[in-house]
Amino acid sequence: MQTKQTILSNGLRIVTSERPQNETVSLGIWVNTGSAYETEDINGISHFVEHMVFKGTEKRTSLQISEEIENVGGQNNAYTSREFTAFYAKMLKNDLELALDVIADFIANPTFPADEMVKEKEVVVQEIKQGNDTPDDVIFDYFQEKAFPNQPLGRSILGPAEKVRAFTADDLRRYMQHNYAAENMMVVAVGNLNHDLFVKMVEARLADFRAKKLFTPAPQVYKGGFYTEKRDIEQAHVLIGFKGVEYFNPMYYPVSVFSTLFGGGMSSRLFQEIREKRGLVYTVYSFTNSHTANGLFGIYAGLSGSEINQIVPVMADEIKKVVQDKVTEAEINRAKVQLKASMLMALESSSATAEVIARQMLLYNRIIPIAEIVERIEAVSAEDIQKAAQMLFTSKPTYTLLGDITDYPDYERLQKYLQFLGFVIQLVLNFI
Repeated sequence: MQTKQTILSNGLRIVTSERPQNETVSLGIWVNTGSAYETEDINGISHFVEHMVFKGTEKRTSLQISEEIENVGGQNNAYTSREFTAFYAKMLKNDLELALDVIADFIANPTFPADEMVKEKEVVVQEIKQGNDTPDDVIFDYFQEKAFPNQPLGRSILGPAEKVRAFTADDLRRYMQHNYAAENMMVVAVGNLNHDLFVKMVEARLADFRAKKLFTPAPQVYKGGFYTEKRDIEQAHVLIGFKGVEYFNPMYYPVSVFSTLFGGGMSSRLFQEIREKRGLVYTVYSFTNSHTANGLFGIYAGLSGSEINQIVPVMADEIKKVVQDKVTEAEINRAKVQLKASMLMALESSSATAEVIARQMLLYNRIIPIAEIVERIEAVSAEDIQKAAQMLFTSKPTYTLLGDITDYPDYERLQKYLQFLGFVIQLVLNFI
């Protein structure tokens, strides 16, 4: 992945990857801010800002924003996560400057028209209600909240409806003044373009943008906890989780390989044992979510409520197996190939490449060469996998259930087993 970088006088970083064979360009502005950088009284404002910048600027109305992009066949969108907000587009190569002008206009000149504020608040409230009607979305919010209680990282990205309805235009302006700055922003373009010309385009629009952010990130402290909610739906949704790893942790790659072989695909241990051998679920998988100062490892299953008492002990048994016994070389190699393949396949997309570049630059202030990532994945050993499992499963669990959950192992039962597991882990460590 060949890239070029330029830093403007205000600290704004611009990175391009030229692909002259393409007829298109994917570009965007990524900001290192999101719900994890909100105070409790403005929870949901990151997401609402992302919506509202589309509703008018000093140069364009909401309709003009949509028309200018779609008149040339382009696509644009945005997203908000806990630590990132992104505004991006994909255009034919000759329309690159138009796309940049629109996106930069979002960032530099939003007006937050009063009539649009009223309408968009209700749009976001409907988005919140839609999420609340989607159990496999809701349970992940509960899971995050119990893992990181009473802190920004644990709160919903969308925020509560009552707070969204209370936001004012001044709230949005104040938030952007504090959280949007050149030092925590990236402009990235991938495709058929010239780096130097693109830099001039960006400089003309954002060279005078404020340099420094005015917020201090809140601590990210994993706690763990328990939550249940009975709903009259067909399935039960179960999440069991543990303290994971932050992006900068030396165990990041061992945990990634472990998660893949443990529950990352149809050949994984969880899928084979729980779905293929026992037929207890349709969906079961493990995952790892990293943040800047902490992380989460989780196991999710969607199943009939009557099967919960069976599946939780099976999950626990599979955990015990990977802690006590080294995984096989075949499993490790398969997981490594899966990780490498998914990365390389994603980078064939210009949009995905732009995303990777932006995140790596915001997190590490450098682009990690593919060869380096491959080397780190390849270096993971069976011993590293076992250490990763031992590290993950000794933390206090996060346990959330939602749906048809009339009968299930309670938190105390889960904790008692894991306390025994901690004892087993200590015995293993004593013999290493």
